[in-house]
Amino acid sequence: MEIAIIAHDGKKAEMVQFLNEHKSIFHQSKIQLVSTGTTGEKVKKAGFKVLCLLSGPIGGDAQIAARVAEGKCQMVIFFRDPLEKHPHEPDVLMLLRLCDVHDVPLATNPATAELLIKAL
Repeated sequence: MEIAIIAHDGKKAEMVQFLNEHKSIFHQSKIQLVSTGTTGEKVKKAGFKVLCLLSGPIGGDAQIAARVAEGKCQMVIFFRDPLEKHPHEPDVLMLLRLCDVHDVPLATNPATAELLIKAL
């Protein structure tokens, strides 16, 4: 199962904390993590195996959206920072829309991500 993990700058530490709290699930061989570049580098430093794509502002969100559309990615965990402006917001909205179009579970905050992980 491929799970995409993305976090805006103000939420990256929260993402790493979330992954650490669920280490036993994310270290399973049946789970493949894929991430935007900067989030992925922080996750790698925390000891997780992750496929890093481009950084979000330069196309990483769009790359993950493509993986959703192609049926490669089965879940997206995207810790968004709703209080900041993001120049790549159109890509973010495309990713959210494609998750809806392709019926891919999407969590945009830790509480929802927790529910999705418990469902695994």
